[in-house]
Amino acid sequence: MTVLKDYKQFGGRHWETGSVHNILAYQGVKGPHNGQPLSEALLLGISGGITFGYFLFHYDGHDPQLALLTRNTFDPLQTLLERLGVVQDVRHTASPEQGRANLLDVLDNGQPALVWADSFMLPYNHSGVDSEQMWAMLPLVVYGQDAESVYIADRSSQPLQVDAKLFLQARGRIKKDKYRVVTLDLPGTDKLAAAVSAGIWDCINLFTEKPPRGSRNNFGLAASQHWAEMLTNTRNKQSWARFFPPGAGMFAALLGNAYSPGLHGWVHGYGGTRQADRGRYADFLDEAALILKKPGLTEAAKAFRQSAAAWDTLLDIALPVDEPLLADGRRLQAEVERLFVEQGQATGNDIQTLKTEFKALRAKGREQFPLDEGQAAELRAAMAAQVLAIHDMEARAIESLKAAMA
Repeated sequence: MTVLKDYKQFGGRHWETGSVHNILAYQGVKGPHNGQPLSEALLLGISGGITFGYFLFHYDGHDPQLALLTRNTFDPLQTLLERLGVVQDVRHTASPEQGRANLLDVLDNGQPALVWADSFMLPYNHSGVDSEQMWAMLPLVVYGQDAESVYIADRSSQPLQVDAKLFLQARGRIKKDKYRVVTLDLPGTDKLAAAVSAGIWDCINLFTEKPPRGSRNNFGLAASQHWAEMLTNTRNKQSWARFFPPGAGMFAALLGNAYSPGLHGWVHGYGGTRQADRGRYADFLDEAALILKKPGLTEAAKAFRQSAAAWDTLLDIALPVDEPLLADGRRLQAEVERLFVEQGQATGNDIQTLKTEFKALRAKGREQFPLDEGQAAELRAAMAAQVLAIHDMEARAIESLKAAMA
């Protein structure tokens, strides 16, 4: 039974880039360009950076769902590690006993482990979801285990603990990731410039070219234009007027539910996202300008910071302060995220209280949604105008990226 007593790395905010940041920081890896641990922004950029993705889903028995992607989702973790030349030791077994033994062996060797577990089953997430129906196997860092508890770094600035038996069950939820344990070797910092350059071109291509998988209308600049059209079109069956009518549907689109974070969560909160990850990507470009000796990248960073602010404006439009139900939903979601990041499990009861309030608010939104059809149409039109403004900003930012990399 081992707990790494010197483990203090809790700065990562995303399951993938944040977890890698935490492990590399623990290993003492520093960037040659600034002498600091490899930032999460830098790792985001290397993994493929940001993009935009737009999807709608509707499953029987559930409210319709909006899914917005803010970053590369095409194997970003593997891409990141390969570009940095990080050798991985992967241990994978169908046996819970062997899975537990593998994790303990890694910890006994003085290493933190990258482990996959069903986030819906972990109590500190307060998901309120029946894990028999839903699952989400996501990576986190384990830095200790004793007879009773597992010690975890996972998006919060504070250490987290989970019952050892429950955690083992969460690790075995899905066959593909069952009891998987990965350790990371040191990266090759001599590969940093090439990794940064490749990541930037990924971002450019994800915004402008046909995606590796899926429809062109689902990704990049084309997707933001498609979204704007679906906000104002009333005939298309995928239009917001038909897919998310005032009531439960529109509430779910804007503020989500237990299964989906909604517009607010996708832009600000889910997986540590802030301003649709645009501000963090701008931070990456400032570092990339030093690493690649391309000062033009700082101009692209300024353009993406303008886009970041525009995403905040979109939330202001979609969740106006003069509509208490929508404003309260935004406040509750933001407070849950803040408490978890700043205080972790110490505020478990407070977070549960806030989530109970949000559940009551969602029920009220089903029966007493504050907008009628005409007001909802006006809100969607204002959102569409802002989405197109974001599209134009990001098109200019991508052109600035191309010019800097030419």
